[in-house]
Amino acid sequence: MAKPRARAKSAVLPGTAPAIRITLGIDEAGRGPAVGPMVIAAVALDSRSAAALTRAGLCDSKTYGAGDDAHATRCGLARQIRARARFVSLIEVEHTEIDQRVARNELNVLERELAIRLIDQAPTVDRIIADGKHMFAALARRYLHFESHDRAEERHASVAAASVIAKVARDERFAQIRARYEPELGPITGGGYANAATRRWLRLHVERHGRLPDETRLTWPHPYVADLIGDVRPAAPQTDLFG
Repeated sequence: MAKPRARAKSAVLPGTAPAIRITLGIDEAGRGPAVGPMVIAAVALDSRSAAALTRAGLCDSKTYGAGDDAHATRCGLARQIRARARFVSLIEVEHTEIDQRVARNELNVLERELAIRLIDQAPTVDRIIADGKHMFAALARRYLHFESHDRAEERHASVAAASVIAKVARDERFAQIRARYEPELGPITGGGYANAATRRWLRLHVERHGRLPDETRLTWPHPYVADLIGDVRPAAPQTDLFG
């Protein structure tokens, strides 16, 4: 078993200032899209930096919305996070690896493995918080002071910071995908999620080329092109997608 990496709590003597506590937050961006990578990030913030970033407007990355203004806001916060954080790291997972793990019903296992890699890279901290109560619960047996919560990014600055770092990185990767296909297909919106905008440009690509774009996750359902190319998914259980 790996050596626990979180410090034990220390007492505060009367008349002394409270100790500066460091929390490592973990969150991902891009688990659900039909196109492009997933990014998981970890950010360690001390209590002072967490408070300062919260005053600067840090919150769950999804609350900033979509579009250029939202991306600019997240990028500005990401710069502040990197300037103030004790530790920032991220891992990008390509669509091909996601397909391989989903085909084996192991998407949650993959996220736990990535979280372990990030935690083991990080400095010693007082608390570790991951977004996803059930998905990461098993890591409490591996690390001291480990917690997992649903919607943790709404309540913990370090997790919100990780969500911003992950979202900015994924948006930058998706911008590269857009740049590849927009000259032929026109403006691409939807962020790769299986919404109406994404379905339109994926179908247009299939109509022109007889296949989905290279960056598409083939283990995701694509019924909007089934009349053109059939069901592209491998014959494997999909129950882990949202488990």
